[in-house]
Amino acid sequence: MTQDQWGQLKQSMLRTVGENSFKNWIDPLQFHDMQDGVAVISVPTNFLGNYVSQNFSDMILHQFSQLDPTVRRLRFQVLSKDTQPRPARTTSAAAPTVPEAQTDSDLPGAPLDPRFTFDTFVVGKPNELAHAAARRVGKGEAVSFNPLFLYGGVGLGKTHLMHAIAWDLHINRPDLNVVYLSAEQFMYRFVQALRDRKMMDFKQLFRSVDVLMVDDVQFIAGKDSTQEEFFHTFNALVDQNKQIIISADRAPGEIKDLEERIKSRLQCGLVVDLHPTDYELRLGILQSKVDQHRKSYPELTIDPHVLEFLAHRISKNVRVLEGALTRLFAFASLIGRDITLEVAQDCLADILRASERKITVEEIQRKVAEHYNIRLSDMIGPKRLRTYARPRQIAMYLAKQMTSRSLPEIGRRFGGRDHTTVLHGVKRIEELKVQDGQIAEDLEMLRRALEA
Repeated sequence: MTQDQWGQLKQSMLRTVGENSFKNWIDPLQFHDMQDGVAVISVPTNFLGNYVSQNFSDMILHQFSQLDPTVRRLRFQVLSKDTQPRPARTTSAAAPTVPEAQTDSDLPGAPLDPRFTFDTFVVGKPNELAHAAARRVGKGEAVSFNPLFLYGGVGLGKTHLMHAIAWDLHINRPDLNVVYLSAEQFMYRFVQALRDRKMMDFKQLFRSVDVLMVDDVQFIAGKDSTQEEFFHTFNALVDQNKQIIISADRAPGEIKDLEERIKSRLQCGLVVDLHPTDYELRLGILQSKVDQHRKSYPELTIDPHVLEFLAHRISKNVRVLEGALTRLFAFASLIGRDITLEVAQDCLADILRASERKITVEEIQRKVAEHYNIRLSDMIGPKRLRTYARPRQIAMYLAKQMTSRSLPEIGRRFGGRDHTTVLHGVKRIEELKVQDGQIAEDLEMLRRALEA
């Protein structure tokens, strides 16, 4: 293939993928050679080669075959320092694309998920600081904090932010040597180097990176030799002003069996907590995912109340929440029905049971009484003073939202009141939370306290 033909092929891809994707991913590609039906394309970084192979290889292979039917495969290669190309990934027309096993000369990074970018990260109050810090690091400019330590429970977005930082660094600073991997992978590489007596290679490899990203660092706790090497790697990189980004499921000081000197080092940067999601953030995440699913299921409509129902009922883990929505769209498509509350309850019965809060009406009553500084007996009793009536209605509303109790059952726990009284109280609070900011704030505060 001539360079003129390669230029024509790239222009055709520009029309297909659009200007932004072309600039970031296609334009840096260079045609290198043709070898026995394999088109060899040189790429500036392993990152870019792997991403293009995963996302654009079918299109590029099709374009090649239009010009030369003998082309059966693509090979993406990175030019190393000695100018000899080394493979990033090979794509075949006959087989699905899979990463090749990395050699010792390759960067020991884990693959990045193309779905985990800043564009797909939904921001709310519980994660806005972590998001802002991650965006700053992703620019690839000097920052005043090192390391950046992100922590939080399962499914709150730590790994998403880690991948998003790596993608942004690749685009903004393709000259940087960025390595993202899990703590378990770091430990595996370390043990492998010990076994193969290649510790000097291991040290040189990890201490030559510009940005080191380690996910789930709590897994090295209790592994003395791995902690020792991690500590020295950490110090060497910080001394060279290289950026480190770490994630864990808890704050550095709370990781059991982690050496004190490592805890101290991790705390010397910016430590950011990804708080449990609130209702508004979960609803925003669901709305964002619905927009994505509509591309695959344009024939389906979804009742907005279904999203509100899921955001209330599945509160602990965003991955479970997103998975429930994915299942729901697939289920509705298969049975040929739109997504209603009834369909959701039928399809997601097992998830809803597993996610059902174990909060009791009595817990809600005690928490509301404490919040408003009134006696529990007054809130449950017959007094109709507004001082007691409004907290009583709020407690009824929360009992309806956060437990599986029926209206008559809730009424019995509020001094034997009729279910119509409970229904009136619930509707009144639904109206007030829209009109009165203080009521809305109280509800959210109480909900968080009860879910904690």
